[in-house]
Amino acid sequence: MTLPGAGARFHDYEAAITACIERRALREGRQVHARMIKARYRPAVFLGTRLVTMYVQCGALEDARNVLDRMPERSVVSWTTMISGYSQTERHVEALELFIKMLRDGSIPNEYTLSTVLTSCSGPQSIHQGKQVHSLLVKTNFESHMFVGSSLLDMYAKSENIQEARRVFDMLPERDVVSCTAIISAYAHQGLDEKALDLFRQLYSEGMQCNHVTFTTLVTALSGLASLDYGKQVHALILRKELPFFVALQNSLIDMYSKCGKLLYSRRVFDNMPERSVVSWNAMLMGYGRHGLGNEVVRLFKDLHKEVKPDSVTLLAVLSGCSHGGLVDEGLDMFDIIVKEQSALLHTGHYGCVIDLLGRSGRLEKALNLIENMPFESTPSIWGSLLGACRVHANVHVGELVAQKLMEMEPENAGNYVILSNIYAAAGMWKDVFKVRKLMLEKAVIKEPGQSWIILDKVIHTFHSSERFHPSKKDIDAKIKEIFVDIKAAGFVPDLSCVLHDVDDEQKERMLLGHSEKLAITFGLMNTPPGLTIRVMKNLRICVDCHNFAKFVSKVYGREISLRDKNRFHLLTHGNCTCGDYW
Repeated sequence: MTLPGAGARFHDYEAAITACIERRALREGRQVHARMIKARYRPAVFLGTRLVTMYVQCGALEDARNVLDRMPERSVVSWTTMISGYSQTERHVEALELFIKMLRDGSIPNEYTLSTVLTSCSGPQSIHQGKQVHSLLVKTNFESHMFVGSSLLDMYAKSENIQEARRVFDMLPERDVVSCTAIISAYAHQGLDEKALDLFRQLYSEGMQCNHVTFTTLVTALSGLASLDYGKQVHALILRKELPFFVALQNSLIDMYSKCGKLLYSRRVFDNMPERSVVSWNAMLMGYGRHGLGNEVVRLFKDLHKEVKPDSVTLLAVLSGCSHGGLVDEGLDMFDIIVKEQSALLHTGHYGCVIDLLGRSGRLEKALNLIENMPFESTPSIWGSLLGACRVHANVHVGELVAQKLMEMEPENAGNYVILSNIYAAAGMWKDVFKVRKLMLEKAVIKEPGQSWIILDKVIHTFHSSERFHPSKKDIDAKIKEIFVDIKAAGFVPDLSCVLHDVDDEQKERMLLGHSEKLAITFGLMNTPPGLTIRVMKNLRICVDCHNFAKFVSKVYGREISLRDKNRFHLLTHGNCTCGDYW
């Protein structure tokens, strides 16, 4: 590239700066700028703005700001370019401060300025500034501008203000693929997966155009719902659209199918990808781990090294897979190797997996020792994992120590009180159970209610424990009693330790029959034809009695049951579960 000579003028400098922008040539750009200064050439607003653009494009924001501050006159493009530079590099405070300076300088922002500055107002911490920018939009009649409106919608969505995001969306005079995708993504991000799906169906019927980002967002929502039927339909729609190959979309399909209990489909998508990122491998590893297939996790991890370099998530997926698969020794050996060779990738999550691994295998003292000596500050989730293990192994001593620690860290978390209560109840320590319940009342701690759901004919049926409001309640109650008689005759024995009340055995059995997953399984048995898998989802960890109930139902009625709880998948057939009774 030829630099401007001594007698250079506007067009020479403009051509040289443009070439530097196109090539991201910072060193040559600085040389052009230095020649302008040496020649005492005072650039016009346009050329000054081009210099700002050049420095921003090359990542030299301090140089860009120096040029902007020394410009005797600035255009809206000058200000917007600099604000955009700050925003794109997540220097949001500086972006907002410069925007305020622009307004005080008397410059009037355009739609690009406003859209750019709104990206620096995303997140719960910046919602106050975002609302101030919103008020400016109203005053300047930019609120309903499609370009600015989409950014405003995105700002509220990322600030977790879904109601305001929806209000902005509804008032847009025109909606493009960006705004439609943003609002669907907002619902999915907040866990409102059913609403995300309903909105997609509505917008698609109205002629909404979709791109790979729209479909990736939708598939993510379907992962949360674990809706296999809708997932297959969306996958078919993607194929009919003949979209170009996008790794992110294929990754979301792998994750969706694994969360719907169809690992075979996940692997088919994975194997047919012309190129795979480390995220692709991680999604497949997580899928195997979620289903308790620890040996498949280890096998796939060995293949991964031939194609990509593992990252922190990869190691987390492997350790988690070993934990869910009951591969205690393999998981501990893997962790030792990681500590020696890849310790820089480790964080609390990896230690949490190992502590969970030790806890599941009953090595509670060793798990406690690891928490106390790990190089990171322990988190409530790590302590919570150990407390859960204390419940499984009925260890009152360690359980009390861990519960006390958790109550200090998060006194409002009802789950910790409930698990401690479970530990006392299993040991028959009813006085201590009542003390914990009294403490919960005093602190006004409310337990998250258990709920399970099943999707039939595109309708989501949700059940809570001791369900009273479902329209088929009487029929379900009659059927579950019939099932109870049948499976008892086949050898089923209720696990009364799952009832945390000091009542007689007959009443305990009645209480167990009211668990939400039993109601959902019963409803599925009543309303699906033989040969079709009964797919149930639950928001909490499945209890031992419900797990045994599902095993016997699969054996006595010859039905396959797929049950996804908070932690993992259980696929039950012929009286056996893929988890090997280890979860």
